[in-house]
Amino acid sequence: MKTFVILFLVGCASATLRPRLDGRIVGGKPVSIEDFPYQLSLQYGRSHICGASIIAPNWVLTASHCVDGRVSSQMSFRAGSSFHAGGGTVHQAKTIIMHPNYNKNTYDYDYALVQVINPFEYETKVKPVELATENPRPGSRSTVTGWGTLTSGGSIPNQLQSVDVNIISHQNCESNYGPNKISERMICAANPGKDSCQGDSGGPLVDPITKKQIGVVSWGYGCADPNYPGVYASVANKDVRAWIKTVTEI
Repeated sequence: MKTFVILFLVGCASATLRPRLDGRIVGGKPVSIEDFPYQLSLQYGRSHICGASIIAPNWVLTASHCVDGRVSSQMSFRAGSSFHAGGGTVHQAKTIIMHPNYNKNTYDYDYALVQVINPFEYETKVKPVELATENPRPGSRSTVTGWGTLTSGGSIPNQLQSVDVNIISHQNCESNYGPNKISERMICAANPGKDSCQGDSGGPLVDPITKKQIGVVSWGYGCADPNYPGVYASVANKDVRAWIKTVTEI
């Protein structure tokens, strides 16, 4: 589950496969929700734990590892606010559906859909994001958004953060992580000194030109480690798109 940090994150670079659960966006900047109206703060017990995105009036897309073992009665989403701790509207979760093939050891199929009780009412600060049908080409720029600490060991900022990263080829990413680590459901992105990190998980990776979501923040070795790109669950995968359509009917 993800959050964001600004500046290089010391102590986040141990070579251990881990979901990005509660850390920061590295090298990012504060932004307004008007520019990212699909962004949600996934909250559990009223505390921000992950990112998520609006894909339909009653449906949210996030990462399976963000919702694994959690109950809907304790889960909600804050929409329409640049600040995870207040503003906007809060939407109570109704149904949590993890991808049936999710593997908690490898983070393959790291997708989850959550149905909310009170639908999102679209306006300037609250809008759905369209899901991409094709993966971006290597070298393409992409944008990740979320909330997280500004420095290693620092306090968590209340305002939404964003960072730009570049898509890495599947082959190059696999050469970094090793064989059988990067599945067909994963895409990788990196930029020197910039990355998503713990607490950003479940949040959207978006093409800044088409404004379509291309990935879900998933996992990585450390944060902004020059040897290990961030790994995202690809939403363009045909089987995954078919599952999303079957569940949500969108």
